[in-house]
Amino acid sequence: MLLYVVQSQGSSPGRQGFAMSVDAHGDMQGSIGGGIMEHKLVQLARERLAQPSPGSSLHRQIHNKKAPQNQSGMICSGEQTVLFYPVRPTDAPAIQQLLLALQQEQSCTLILSPGGIFFEASKLPIQDYLFRQEAEAEWLYQEKIGHKNQLHLIGGGHCALALSRLVQSLDFRVQLYEDRPQLNTFLANNYVHEKTIVASYADLNELISEGENQYVIIMTVGYRTDDIAVRALLGKKLRFLGLLGSQKKIEKMLTDYQAEGFSQKQLQQLHAPVGLPINSQTPEEIAISIAAQLISVKNAK
Repeated sequence: MLLYVVQSQGSSPGRQGFAMSVDAHGDMQGSIGGGIMEHKLVQLARERLAQPSPGSSLHRQIHNKKAPQNQSGMICSGEQTVLFYPVRPTDAPAIQQLLLALQQEQSCTLILSPGGIFFEASKLPIQDYLFRQEAEAEWLYQEKIGHKNQLHLIGGGHCALALSRLVQSLDFRVQLYEDRPQLNTFLANNYVHEKTIVASYADLNELISEGENQYVIIMTVGYRTDDIAVRALLGKKLRFLGLLGSQKKIEKMLTDYQAEGFSQKQLQQLHAPVGLPINSQTPEEIAISIAAQLISVKNAK
């Protein structure tokens, strides 16, 4: 049985897109929010799987013990609707197509409806998640599958290696750029999806596309290469552009850019120094501060 959070509101522990699977033996993967609510719905899924022909169903869960009905057993406020979908043998071809697309790092669309699981590779939805219900037995859930965000790391040093290791479990496709092909930390970085050797960081203007899902962190070996990378990307329409470095170095760079005529709007685009101010010292601590800032920007409304 697939359990999908198809709708969520307020402080619900399960957000739209959360999902899990439950089989008749009790094995599980994923989560729909945890707590007593998840335990209760997992038990219900197992009971449904014991039936000869279980059907799909929608379960509204209100996280308030004063609610007249559909209480989840939790008190965190908000609510969520959980879809129960029993996987059928006829769903196997779509599932195989979906797995192949994920292995090839292709984005695609998963569609769930009372008629089955469907896969669509040619047309991506504008929204990451979409749920429609016109009647109790007439509903459709649609989800964009694959990495929804692109993270470009400029420079393959120790901080990039630590950050790559940390963000591999987050919703980012990570691409690493370096102008020193034999750099040991660049060669040792097996956590990214793709590595690119550049002749000059000035080439980043052509290599990195604009878009609301594009995130860039500049962390090269020094001031000169940082400056080349910033100049190549400043002014591009990116979701996030961050620069690693000391406050003194960054103040000098910003002063130079202002003197050269870069607009205030362009300079405000640059998050520098990148990362939340947690007094981080080691590459691992710096990586945590940057990852936290990326999550904050990604999840901002």
